[in-house]
Amino acid sequence: MSALHRLAATIEARKAADPDSSWTAKLLSKGPEKCAEKFGEEAIEAVIEAVRGDRDRLTAEAADVIFHLLVMLAARDVTLADLEAELTRREGQSGLAEKAARQG
Repeated sequence: MSALHRLAATIEARKAADPDSSWTAKLLSKGPEKCAEKFGEEAIEAVIEAVRGDRDRLTAEAADVIFHLLVMLAARDVTLADLEAELTRREGQSGLAEKAARQG
């Protein structure tokens, strides 16, 4: 099992945990909107580090983005398997074609 799958499983388990025992449980208990807000904050921090060009800081912020993306998805009952299925569906398709299909 990959680190990403282990992380997703841990986040899923935290949905039922006591918010006083876990940062993830606490964040999830605040609802999907708060989870989305936190994801947005982390994404902005990653953008800042990408612009600055600090590879190590960007890597750390990107890990935060992935974590908070999975928390946000879990808050709306979207699983890593759902995300993987969507990525698989898009495989082999031009990004331009995929975008055009969404607009049509």
